Amino acid sequence: MALHRLDSIVLGVPDLDSATAFYEDFGLAHVGGHLFATQDGSIQLSLVAAPTRRLVTATFAVDDADDLSRAQRNLTSLGLASARTGGRVSTVEPATGTGIDLLISPRLEQERFTAPAVNAPGRIDRVNARADGAVLETRTKPRRLGHIVLGTPNFDASHQFFVDALGFKISDIVKGEGVFLRCSTDHHNILIQRAPIAFMHHSSWQVDDVDAIGRGAMDMLDGHPERHVWGLGRHYAGSNFFWYFKDPAGNFAEYHSDMDFIPEDALWTPEELEGARGLYRWGPPPPPSFIKPDDLADLMIHGHSG
Repeated sequence: MALHRLDSIVLGVPDLDSATAFYEDFGLAHVGGHLFATQDGSIQLSLVAAPTRRLVTATFAVDDADDLSRAQRNLTSLGLASARTGGRVSTVEPATGTGIDLLISPRLEQERFTAPAVNAPGRIDRVNARADGAVLETRTKPRRLGHIVLGTPNFDASHQFFVDALGFKISDIVKGEGVFLRCSTDHHNILIQRAPIAFMHHSSWQVDDVDAIGRGAMDMLDGHPERHVWGLGRHYAGSNFFWYFKDPAGNFAEYHSDMDFIPEDALWTPEELEGARGLYRWGPPPPPSFIKPDDLADLMIHGHSG
């Protein structure tokens, strides 16, 4: 496929200082100004001032100039404008007003993570030693940006944009609600969901394993219980473990690990999910504010966060 990963995002927030403190605590490396890097993905988050929270731009990586040309032809065929500058094509997702950039960039090669020894029935890998997950005290640091979730008031237009124009593949469908789409080997790089207004639901960041999620959550919530949104649990769509937090602007940020890997499109069959399975396989039930963020009414009055 022409696209190969979600490269980076630009978030608009009303208070840059408080958002900066949040994402530093989240484990992203503050590399100057309002730029943040992951361990493996380089600079993947930029914060900018905005009256209300919003996803300003999402950038996706492509292999070469031919990929950019192909995307521009598709956009033109759908009546959508784009601009090309060097190794980048810029356009706007029509239903949400989100800026979408396509950038020529090398494919990301991550160093293999060596999983800790595990004891299980009939399998004893760790003898006379405590589990790494019980004794590690290092802070959790996200490896890379994995996906974003975007609410759209015109689902059909957003679906056409990402699937027909940009070439995203359908991974799973949440009946009547949304669709999980991928442009990489991850189960999904974006979820578009039906909403009364365009808004940024959450960004999701890969960490090593479920222990890293739990360790990171304890650090995030120490002295800041208001940051907790939902977790610990395991999704059905994508199979990943999760824990969600809320930044001071109202955007959710997720730690995830153990995401489904789809290298061969022909070997994956999308499912149509209903009820709880569209949200999770196990864990505490999602709070109402996860389904419908508390500030949606205000965003509808004062502006949108697409």
